[in-house]
Amino acid sequence: MNNWEKSAALLQKNEQWIPGGVVSLNRKSTPNICFNTGNGSRVRDIEGNEYIDYQAGFAASFLGHNDPDVNAAVADTLREGVVLMGAGPTAMEGEFAELFCASVPTVESVQITTTGSEATYHAIRIARAVTKRDHIIVMQGGYNGWHSDVACNVISTLEDVGERVSPGEYPYDGLSAGVPASQRALVHIVNYNDLDSVRYVLKRYAVACLILEPILQNVGIVHPEDGYLEGLRSLADEHGFLLVFDEVKTGFRHALGGYQSICNVQPDLSTFGKAVANGYPLGVIGGKKKYMDYFVHPEKKERVLIAGTFNAFPLTTSAAIATLRKLSSPQADVYGHVYRLGELMEKGLNEIFQAKGIDFHVARQGSAFCTYFMDHAPRDFHDILTNHDFAFDQVYRHKLIEKGIFHFPLPIKQGSISYAHSVEDIEITLEKTKEVVTSL
Repeated sequence: MNNWEKSAALLQKNEQWIPGGVVSLNRKSTPNICFNTGNGSRVRDIEGNEYIDYQAGFAASFLGHNDPDVNAAVADTLREGVVLMGAGPTAMEGEFAELFCASVPTVESVQITTTGSEATYHAIRIARAVTKRDHIIVMQGGYNGWHSDVACNVISTLEDVGERVSPGEYPYDGLSAGVPASQRALVHIVNYNDLDSVRYVLKRYAVACLILEPILQNVGIVHPEDGYLEGLRSLADEHGFLLVFDEVKTGFRHALGGYQSICNVQPDLSTFGKAVANGYPLGVIGGKKKYMDYFVHPEKKERVLIAGTFNAFPLTTSAAIATLRKLSSPQADVYGHVYRLGELMEKGLNEIFQAKGIDFHVARQGSAFCTYFMDHAPRDFHDILTNHDFAFDQVYRHKLIEKGIFHFPLPIKQGSISYAHSVEDIEITLEKTKEVVTSL
C-alpha cells in the first residue's frame, strides 16, 4: 500500500488546470492519495486500498461518511424539489435555527453561512462594529479561517516567531501573501493559556475581540488550564472587548451544546461548522442577541452586512437538521458511544507506548485525540515546538497509512473518531499501531 501511482497521475493531470492540483492547498500532503468513496469509518482510494479513517474531512464527518440518516434527509429534499430562490425566508432555515438554539442554549440567535471561515469573518466584523475598535487578539497555533485577519501563526517555526515571550506578543507569521501591512498591524498573536500576554496587549491597543478555539485543536489537542477561559471572560467584561469562541472543530464533536457547555464559560459570539452538518458545507455564527442584532441594526452606519447566495442552501440545511436530530437522540447515544471509543483508544495507546519506553503523551477530548512524542501534556504551541519529536511523528503517521490506518500525514494533526467507528475498528487500529511502534 505504499505505491499510489494512480493518485500521482491524477494530481499531475489536475495540475494542468488547478494550481497545485487540489482546490484547497492544505489538502496536499505526502503521501499523495486520492480518496473517492467512503462508508461509515472506512474510506477507499482510487487504487482500491481501504483505510480506517481518522481524518474525516478535518474532523467534519462526525457521524461517519455517508451517514444513512443524513443522506436520507438530503435525498428527500431533492425529491421534494426544494429550491434556492434567493427571495424571502424559508421554513427550513427557521427550523434549523430553532433546533440549533435549543441545542446550544448559550446562543440566542444565529445566522447561517456556507463555511466556518465566513462565520469567523462575520464575528470579527460584529465585534468591531459593537466596540468601535479595530485590534484583535488570536492564538499562536490556532486556526480561525482563511481571511486576512486570522490567516497567520498556525504551525510556525521558531525562526518565524522567535522564542517564548510572556508577557508579550509574537510577529504576524502570515499564511498568505496579499495581506496589507496596515491590516497585519491590527492582529496581535499571543500563546494559548497565557493571560499575562492578553493583559499586555490590552494595555497597548484598543481591542475589539479575542477569538480562539476553546481547545487548541489545529495543533492536536491542547486543553485550557484551570481558570484560563474564565480569565478571558473576566478580561472581556473588564475591558469591553467581545470574547469569541471558534467552535468550528470543537462544537458538536464534544457535546451537543459545544465545548462551552462543558467548560461553563459563555462567549459573546460563537462560530460553528464541520460536524454541525456532518461534513456538508455549512457554518454558523451565533451568540447574544444584542450583538447578533447588529445584522439588522436600524442605523445604516451601525449595520453589519451578511449576504451569501448559498447561505442555508436546501441540501446542506436538511443535512444539518438531520445531524442535530441524531446528535440529540437518546436512542442514538452518539456522545456516549464516541466517548467510550475515545477512552478505549487512549487506554490502548498508553499501553503500547509505555511498553516501548518512548516519551509520549496521549491528549484526548471525547472522540478527538493526538499522540505527542514528548513527556508531558502541552500547554501551548511553543511547548510543542520545543519538546515534540516531529520527525518521529512524521514517520509514525506514514507507517500507519501503509497499514491501512489513515491519519493526516502531518505531525500533531488531530485524530477524529466518528460515531460510525466500532470497537473492532479501535482494536484493529491498536493492533496496527503496536506493529508500527515495534518496527520503529
